[in-house]
Amino acid sequence: MVIDTSLLIYALVGIVAILTILIIRLELRIKKLLAGKNGRSLESTIFDIKERVTRLDTLHDEMRNHIASVEKRVKKSIKRAETVRFNPFKGTGSGGNQSFATALLDEEGNGVVLSSLYSRERVSVFAKPINNYSSEYELSGEEKESIKKVRG
Repeated sequence: MVIDTSLLIYALVGIVAILTILIIRLELRIKKLLAGKNGRSLESTIFDIKERVTRLDTLHDEMRNHIASVEKRVKKSIKRAETVRFNPFKGTGSGGNQSFATALLDEEGNGVVLSSLYSRERVSVFAKPINNYSSEYELSGEEKESIKKVRG
């Protein structure tokens, strides 16, 4: 099988022409990329971007830690407050519904129950610590009801 040398020359010229066109396109793309800047300024731009990304990563970590600490504090803050009004002296005519029990609790059921017993002669106020919706002190029915409403 004999290959015609003129055909081979035309094929090589065609390949060289295609490669020349590809090189010219590549040169144009590089010039467009640099667009009036030199390679050194492009390198400094890349380093600036890298530095900014590093600062953003640091800021992101700081924000994540701050949000975690805020969430911890929010869990410990009072979430709900419920009040039950009642008359502790039913039938005697004194007091009315001026007495109350108020539960002030966080998400985990920790906080305090404040109770006030009102009569014409005096007012008594009580505070009982609450841990996990219960207290080591005996709770009245109204205090239990206010805790139940908060938990509700």
